[in-house]
Amino acid sequence: MADPAVIAEHDGPVAVARLNRPDERNTLTQHTMEALVETLEGLDADPRVRCIVIAGNERSFAAGGDMASADRADAVDLWRRLRAPLTPVVAAVSGYALGGGWELALTCDLVVASESAEFGQPEIMLGLIPGGGATQRLTRAIGRQRAMELVLTGRRIPAAEAFALGLVNKVTHKKEWLEQSLQLARLVAKRPPIAARLAKQAVLTAEETGITTGFEEERRLYGHAMATEDRVEAMQAYREQRPPKFTGR
Repeated sequence: MADPAVIAEHDGPVAVARLNRPDERNTLTQHTMEALVETLEGLDADPRVRCIVIAGNERSFAAGGDMASADRADAVDLWRRLRAPLTPVVAAVSGYALGGGWELALTCDLVVASESAEFGQPEIMLGLIPGGGATQRLTRAIGRQRAMELVLTGRRIPAAEAFALGLVNKVTHKKEWLEQSLQLARLVAKRPPIAARLAKQAVLTAEETGITTGFEEERRLYGHAMATEDRVEAMQAYREQRPPKFTGR
């Protein structure tokens, strides 16, 4: 039996979805994308999971995409489903994050990168353009001029430059990328899970809509947070000077 394309591992309230095609540098084939989507959807539906880490291996996070055999509608749907989890997601990047691999990292909410990591959208050199959302996400994240350069040249950038551009949250030593990613995920997992999901939704709304719509959505989500038992527990724990116990209700 062939090894699974994605392996799910649990570390308390943190789950790791590990890409498992090291001989192919974790290229995002249709099979791998489907396996990753199904894994994320399962973890997102698990109430025990409060943060998800997507990781590759030391040599490669994901070195491009290979969706040539996929129907375009299927590919679009897979990328949509990759962006759908409500649970916060951390990308743990070491080695190559190119093409679809970088687009996968861009769909994540937080990115931790090894100092060895390389990011790039090389599609232009194959007569193509990014197809997993990079032209939109990069433009919103770093502005038209910088996004245009990266898309038009296909230039690879190191982790330090990605950090300087605001595309990476933290750069680690080569041997610490996964543990540092897990530490960040554990910190997120300590927060009230409903509030974390609502906060994620509010920030994504800011990225995807205008400010008026964003304010309206923030107020709506704030109302949901106010009505949770976890909010009451947080206030009670603060008054009693003790650690809160969040139940996700």
